[in-house]
Amino acid sequence: MSIVEALIFGIVQGISEFLPISSTAHIIIAQLVFGKTFPGLSFEVILHLGSIVAVVFYFRRDCVHLLKTFFRYLSKRSAHDRPEFFFIVYIIIATIITGGLGIFLEDIFAEIMKTPAFIASALALTGIFLIIIERFHQIGNRTETEMTFLDAIIVGLAQTLAVFPGISRSGSTLIAALFAGLNRPTAVRYSFLLSIPVILGSSVLAFDDLSTGNFAAIGAVPLFLAFLASLIASWIGIVWLIQFLNKGRLIYFALYCFILAIIVVTMLDNSTVPSVN
Repeated sequence: MSIVEALIFGIVQGISEFLPISSTAHIIIAQLVFGKTFPGLSFEVILHLGSIVAVVFYFRRDCVHLLKTFFRYLSKRSAHDRPEFFFIVYIIIATIITGGLGIFLEDIFAEIMKTPAFIASALALTGIFLIIIERFHQIGNRTETEMTFLDAIIVGLAQTLAVFPGISRSGSTLIAALFAGLNRPTAVRYSFLLSIPVILGSSVLAFDDLSTGNFAAIGAVPLFLAFLASLIASWIGIVWLIQFLNKGRLIYFALYCFILAIIVVTMLDNSTVPSVN
């Protein structure tokens, strides 16, 4: 893999990971464009690690605060710490739902879900729900202190759909949280913090596929540059999405999904779809 290709894949992964436009679909499309097939999952793990570092660093104070509060509540049972304690519990619940059902769905639909027609349909569906949530749904006003187990279940189920290329993980969790009646700041915070165990978990599950042979086939320099590009681009994607959400402009992401869906279904050949795990 060339340095330019590594940088492009890193940027594509980073930007699309946290924007509601599906990073998996973009990586598949990038592979098709460059005619690349990754050797195993080693390269994808490196790309995801860049995104994990970015989101953890961006929300580092929030992460430290939540962990301290979580363990403090376990020992002291302070009513003041209760909302933050259950906020982490809700993250755990949604993660468990996503992990269990995601593997089940991937096993069932593995053969069809990476075809251009399927990806285009999923992208269009993402765009439709982004329009609905912005234009036709009354945003709620519930904060994390008013979250319930039902909210975690709804968001966890929605996040499970992101196993399908074209369905955005960040988009599905944001849409579900807003539909459930959470206000924008709470939905954004929950969605981003929920991404940490989900992305980390998917990377850990892929560790068995890591091999020095796969790394050697790509090259140390391209791997490092892809990781760095993914980290920086992920940071930009986080900042960008938060700014867009504050202004209520999800419609632009919806239009992008529609345009990309048209490009995918009209310009990509089913027979050329790479095998992406």
